[in-house]
Amino acid sequence: MKFTRRRFGLSAGAAFAGLMHAAAFAQDRPKLRVGVLRLASSGNVFIAADRGYFRDAGLDVELKFFDAAQPIAVATASGDVDIGVTAFTGGLFNLAGKGAVSIIAGQSRDVSGFPLMAYLATTQPSGASLKSLRDIQGKSVGITQIGSSFHYSAGLIAEKYKFPLSDVKFVPLQSMSNVASALKGGRVEAAILPATAAQPLIDAGDARLLGWGGDEAPWQLGAVFVSQKVKANPDLIDRFLSAYRRGCKDYHDILLASVKNGVAALTPQTQPLLEAIARETNQPVDKIRVGLAYIDPNGALDVQGVAHQLAWFQEHGFVDKGFGVDRIVDPRFVKLP
Repeated sequence: MKFTRRRFGLSAGAAFAGLMHAAAFAQDRPKLRVGVLRLASSGNVFIAADRGYFRDAGLDVELKFFDAAQPIAVATASGDVDIGVTAFTGGLFNLAGKGAVSIIAGQSRDVSGFPLMAYLATTQPSGASLKSLRDIQGKSVGITQIGSSFHYSAGLIAEKYKFPLSDVKFVPLQSMSNVASALKGGRVEAAILPATAAQPLIDAGDARLLGWGGDEAPWQLGAVFVSQKVKANPDLIDRFLSAYRRGCKDYHDILLASVKNGVAALTPQTQPLLEAIARETNQPVDKIRVGLAYIDPNGALDVQGVAHQLAWFQEHGFVDKGFGVDRIVDPRFVKLP
């Protein structure tokens, strides 16, 4: 075929138009940096990313991984990430109370039947006297940070069994890997860790499971929160939440619906979801199947539960007083009672 000057012009014009279209499409897909932990409790986020739900919503989402919950809140407030998806902490409540971040949805919940927060005893001799969750009274307990979700979970156990939380000797170790190492070596008598981090210790014989926090004192563990910059763009939040909730629904309706005796079934429907979570958590699929946390199918937030949690943090001096749950959630996206 003769390649005429006219044909070349048409071809170049089409290529230029294609480039312009691609550039316009890229501009229509704003980038969002989302802070998460490498835990199965973030599974709905991993599913949404793997299945292209964020892309379908016109977003370019980059997952940024942290080793503890509180740094995610700080990074969101500072603008190092745009959205945080992790557990409540004293730091998160304080930042939200000052307006630095706003809560827009719920994440995982620690509830009966869906193991999430594991109470562990070291298999070293120092852990021999621990038989149940109430036995943390008077013991050294490894947690990531004072004022963390692990701290609050222990507070609920103390409330239930009516002993002073001050009787527990909390040892803040800053990261889950440090907590695991201290428990393995017997430097702490007990520890509180999420199921994903706890199971390898149990399997290796380095820890003994005392029980699950949600079986004794259920609560809303995590939330989705945004920076001030993102808060000013409700359309961006709507697009993010539409994809996030699709991930929640798949996680709930496919994975959790398949769980029997605490283990998710391995089927053609569940396997791709389990593999997506396994990739991001650096865990084999067989480990992910065990102890999946509960996530509401619509990403709903238990507002009353969060109000109790906020009051507890304020009572124990981890959070400034003078504000309630209505100040820390965005009423455009979270329905207040």
